[in-house]
Amino acid sequence: MNVDAAKLMSAMPLKLAEQPPVVITTADDGDGAIPAELREWLVRLRLLDGVPFAYLVADTELLPLESIRWFYVDRRWTDALVQGALAVGTANSDDRTLLAARYPAARAELDQEERNLRRPAGSDRYTGGAGPISGFVLRSAAVSGWPAMHVRAFSIDPAGGDDAKIPQDAPGRMRLLRLERLAPAVLLCLFDGVPTVVHLEEPRAGVQFGFDASGPPDEVVATLRPRDATTFDYLTGPPVTVPFRVGAPGVVDIQELQKQLAGRTGSGAADGLDSSEYALQLVRFPFRQVWGQADEPAVSYVFKPTVSYATLVADTFGRER
Repeated sequence: MNVDAAKLMSAMPLKLAEQPPVVITTADDGDGAIPAELREWLVRLRLLDGVPFAYLVADTELLPLESIRWFYVDRRWTDALVQGALAVGTANSDDRTLLAARYPAARAELDQEERNLRRPAGSDRYTGGAGPISGFVLRSAAVSGWPAMHVRAFSIDPAGGDDAKIPQDAPGRMRLLRLERLAPAVLLCLFDGVPTVVHLEEPRAGVQFGFDASGPPDEVVATLRPRDATTFDYLTGPPVTVPFRVGAPGVVDIQELQKQLAGRTGSGAADGLDSSEYALQLVRFPFRQVWGQADEPAVSYVFKPTVSYATLVADTFGRER
């Protein structure tokens, strides 16, 4: 090799090192039972990636408009799915025997990598065997209207209510194994475990304006809760009915709405509203829908019998039993 070629070859690693580092969230391709690339593909398969939607929801009537369905993942079904995918590469009885012998080790690797698929870059790897997987399928206009909807799951009900700021490492917060839109209005979510409380929240990407609406699309009724122009707190009293333009349902009559706000003391509309003050009245914080299992009292606490069985039978049949 001449000098120029040697300089060129020595410079190539330096140029590659200057590129942004590639973060690999799966295990390194070491002495595992299956290669890392195949292992990642099988993990995605176990999380139902690539599974036809008809296998998940057998009939559209099971997932009507504006509905959510909660479920558990049957690992016997996903294990059979993985075994079927691996069996494609077997050509004879020796291949099948070898696959059967190596499958327990391959399954153990998939159990561990399942939790590391969405692991944040730079964080420690998750260890331990695979636990239960639960999730939901949501079919709603909210999915298409807010593609970046936030989904958070908790094993305990977080304190703080709707005003709580819940970080990623909050106690009891559960990991998302998969969050994907299968269709413009269908969202699939898988949790690492069985949550107690699930929050679905509009994205906090920017400022948005809105009202509280109700009724069918052709008969929508909207209301607005006026805010104090100084403290930004909601004013006491009933909300203001939002007026729409004549012949244009769904289009707000801004001037008429300002006149209605002028009658509410403290809104600042009595002296006229500039653009910033109007925005103060119309701004709307992201809506959060909370799903959870309410604590129900025991039946013995709610229902206490006061009539004995013998008395009930005697009154019903007219004789002792």
